[in-house]
Amino acid sequence: MRAKVLGPLRAAVNGMEIVPTASKPRQILALLALHPGRVVPVSTLMEEIWGTDLPASALTTLQTYILQLRRRLSAAIGSDGPGTAKDVLVTRYGGYLLRIPPQEVDVHTYEHLVSAGLRAFDAERNDRLAASLFRRALDLWDGPALVDVRVGPVLEIEAARLEESRLVTLERRIDMELRLGRHSECIAELTDLIARHPEHEGLHSQAMVALYRSGRQATALDVYRRLRIRLIEDLGVDPSPQLQRLHQAILAVDPQLDVIADPRRSSTFDRYAS
Repeated sequence: MRAKVLGPLRAAVNGMEIVPTASKPRQILALLALHPGRVVPVSTLMEEIWGTDLPASALTTLQTYILQLRRRLSAAIGSDGPGTAKDVLVTRYGGYLLRIPPQEVDVHTYEHLVSAGLRAFDAERNDRLAASLFRRALDLWDGPALVDVRVGPVLEIEAARLEESRLVTLERRIDMELRLGRHSECIAELTDLIARHPEHEGLHSQAMVALYRSGRQATALDVYRRLRIRLIEDLGVDPSPQLQRLHQAILAVDPQLDVIADPRRSSTFDRYAS
């Protein structure tokens, strides 16, 4: 069985899709797929489906949803296939688990690539390899995590965690690209990102550096100006001291802005942290 959660929920056995159309069984499958080989407690599954307001029939209804998923698994495995649906969607004391290798779920491949990218940067000081690994990790995404699943309180936290991880990884990958001198190539992407995340200072700092290094000092300064106006109007705060120092460096045409970042730092933004 292969499963995908970084985008629309997908799960297939022998090339046959097994994702149910009903929303609650989809939630159960998504939650089990996020934790392959690990028992997901019955209490967690019920919290995801009903929150804290459990109906009297919650356990019986949950068992019915598990039965529906096993029927779809059985149809995909076939009568002459190895094992049975109960061997894949396994009952354990207090919960259920999907008995599939973690590498069969895209989120685990994503997290493995991100970890490898961090090692390439932190231990090997290899910007090019780190950028490539982060890029491969991000290529696994096909829209927001679990975009077609109605999420309850448990999956909502999981989806938010994954989206935050995606944004951090994206910021890291762009930082590697800037360190490699690919500032011009990053401008269009960063322009889109700061429009989508209008108060994200890290992305704005990257856009400012990319524009400045591409000979567009005035545009870089305008990025700062617009961010400052938004922060003051929406939150009543000025940009952080780090971003203010970057702004002053651009105004002063600081030659440090043209130097590849200190290899001990993980982001362009961090260079102005002290």
